[in-house]
Amino acid sequence: MDTTTSAQHSTASIDAMGPITAVHIALMVVLALAALLIIWRGGVLVRRRRRAERQVAENREIAEEAGATAPPTTRSPMGDDVPAVPAAPPRPAPEPASERVPEPAPAPAREPAPEPAPVAPPAPAPASTSAGGSDLTQLKGLGPKLAATLAELGYTRLDQIADLTPAEAEALDARLGAFQGRMARDRWIEQARLLVAGDRAAYEAQFGKL
Repeated sequence: MDTTTSAQHSTASIDAMGPITAVHIALMVVLALAALLIIWRGGVLVRRRRRAERQVAENREIAEEAGATAPPTTRSPMGDDVPAVPAAPPRPAPEPASERVPEPAPAPAREPAPEPAPVAPPAPAPASTSAGGSDLTQLKGLGPKLAATLAELGYTRLDQIADLTPAEAEALDARLGAFQGRMARDRWIEQARLLVAGDRAAYEAQFGKL
């Protein structure tokens, strides 16, 4: 009977130790995994920090070589250095609305100046009868066509006709074509001499009014 009781106690002890040992093993495994995870995470953070420090150092060297200062950095919650974001500049205060200046009133329109009265054109001056006058048509019997013919021959003034000699007058008359004989018939030389001399009374007494 004692043997049976001892065996029962041994079996009960073994059964009681079985669950305790399994729990302990599970806890040990969990703790080991947690330790490994912490170690791995710590290694990752250390590598990131070293990489960030190297990057910051390289940036500073580049900035110093370029003559510029490296931008300020801040540390993130993960332990990394990140560039600091500059604060936005304050907005300028709005300018006060300028007072509206009233526009000047338009100047009154000027009345148009009265138009000047039309000036009558001056009356044409009477034909000159002085020496050297150029109006050959003053001679009786000598019209515009004959005056044009004489101009082509070089005779354009009264004094030229008045100074003709008998031989010159005969030669000129021969060149008048269809008007040949008009010089002697209408007495151009006598008319021209009176007009050049300015003796109007004698002219009108012999040849009529001008």
